[in-house]
Amino acid sequence: MDEAGKGSVLGPMVVAAVGIPSEDVFSDLEVQDSKLLSPKMREHLAVIIRKRFRVATVRLDAHEIDEIRTGITMNVCVARAHAQVIDKLSPSVAYVDACDVNTFRYADTVKSFLEQDCEIVSEHHADQTFKVVSAASIIAKVTRDRAIKTLAKKYGNIGSGYPSDPVTIAFLSAYLDEHKYPPPIARKSWKTVTTMLAHKQQSQLSEFF
Repeated sequence: MDEAGKGSVLGPMVVAAVGIPSEDVFSDLEVQDSKLLSPKMREHLAVIIRKRFRVATVRLDAHEIDEIRTGITMNVCVARAHAQVIDKLSPSVAYVDACDVNTFRYADTVKSFLEQDCEIVSEHHADQTFKVVSAASIIAKVTRDRAIKTLAKKYGNIGSGYPSDPVTIAFLSAYLDEHKYPPPIARKSWKTVTTMLAHKQQSQLSEFF
């Protein structure tokens, strides 16, 4: 299991799982952490992974994440999504990229949402340690990138969707200037949005004084 888009301010988060009988299946497939691969290579590998292995994904759009976060933290949200893809594939052992500083606690959180028994191996940077998690990271990244391209056709250039991306921030700022409220694809509960919105509202009020 791995996810893409957890920290983005625009667009969905995608959690993906790849099911394999053993890591020997990657002997002729150079999978690695998706962040270390070019977009072209990720797309190429994603096609092969989907052909050879069982794959499951869960997509959470911005409004769903905002709603979920009214009751639970983002880490718990990711853990629940990890459990959902595990239940789709029904493995005996699942390797997850831990979204908690405490890897054992994260494993317990994932288990709490499972509908079936499964051993959870929870580690930081699992996408660099286990090839099966690398494969999942490729599927998650490619699936999310395709979603971002689809959103860009409707909204224009939105960049990667991450707060660190100047293109994303420029889009968000311009949208708020024009519409006075965040776009539907924005996670309104994100500090990036609330801070920018408050700043713009304050600037508008100052014009009257």
